[in-house]
Amino acid sequence: MDLKALDPANYDKQLAQKCERMTTMFAPFNAPDLEVFASEPTHYRMRAEFRVWHDEDDLYYIMFDQAKGGKVRTDQFLPASELINTFMPKLMAAIKPFPALRFKLFQVDFLSSLSGELVISMLYHRQLDEAWETGIAELREQWQQQGYKVDIIGRAKKQKICLERDYVDETLTVHGTPMHYRQIENSFTQPNGRVAEKMLEWAVDCTRNSSGDLLELYCGNGNFSLALAQNFERVLATELAKPSVESAQHNIATNRIDNVTIIRMSAEDFTDAMNGVREFRRLKGIDLTAFNCNTIFVDPPRAGLDKATEKMVQGYDRILYISCNPDTLLDNLETLGQTHKITRLALFDQFPYTHHMEAGVLLERK
Repeated sequence: MDLKALDPANYDKQLAQKCERMTTMFAPFNAPDLEVFASEPTHYRMRAEFRVWHDEDDLYYIMFDQAKGGKVRTDQFLPASELINTFMPKLMAAIKPFPALRFKLFQVDFLSSLSGELVISMLYHRQLDEAWETGIAELREQWQQQGYKVDIIGRAKKQKICLERDYVDETLTVHGTPMHYRQIENSFTQPNGRVAEKMLEWAVDCTRNSSGDLLELYCGNGNFSLALAQNFERVLATELAKPSVESAQHNIATNRIDNVTIIRMSAEDFTDAMNGVREFRRLKGIDLTAFNCNTIFVDPPRAGLDKATEKMVQGYDRILYISCNPDTLLDNLETLGQTHKITRLALFDQFPYTHHMEAGVLLERK
């Protein structure tokens, strides 16, 4: 990250530059006016990772500055949530005097939530022992007595020590309705909580007055699935990562939603199943032909959709596509644009002060 770019005074300017760039990128597809969803200029990231530097008796976080090409001491971090910034110095001050807690610590990851919960993951180049576990347990109890909802995880090679919880329970508000999501440490979650709420609201607005069922690929912990369920008779969603599927099932129960079915499959395998290429044991008891899906929602990884999935997606009247990489989205649109037109285009500023842009498009059959 270019740490020099982290200047709230320049936020509006950098957002305007992203808007201009995205408008230009999608102009060849006759896209409608860009809808823009800004971020808070400070303390917007619910996740942050820092390397740890040992300098004799001193111990501190570092980041690598792309502009300067070197490491920079980072005692506070403007993009990170206020809760993360509160605990950055608290953690360092607490572990510095104790060799059992600081010895060969090389990285600290923070996962926080808008609802005030925090998980701290401490990564070591050594195996953790009873002394570490005892010291961390005392530290955690002390912070919890102060009213903080904090959990600590120790990680080393082939070792994970979790004192109690390895997750936070997040609450996102979607058009005034609270949605509850379990977010697992070391699993993907949207980093910018407030922008994540705006993304959910936009997706709900795009699919209002829908008929039939929704098919979703790459559903993660059910982030979009649960919010969109209100607009469809049923939702059929796929996800490959086991921790994410388990979180999604928990989230379905917590939010008391009864019309969402999660299948643990990759998008590529599901495409094969839909095309009748082969059968899958994971689909036993699920009749894909019973679903009346005329809308599909995709939120793929940075590589975008593979060619087979592109063709499968073209079979739906409406395609709602969230992309963390507009370049691969444009590649997919070379195919999808043959049968569908863009009727809504959005920019979600998940990552202020960087070149990264999160895009959303609604495509409808021509």
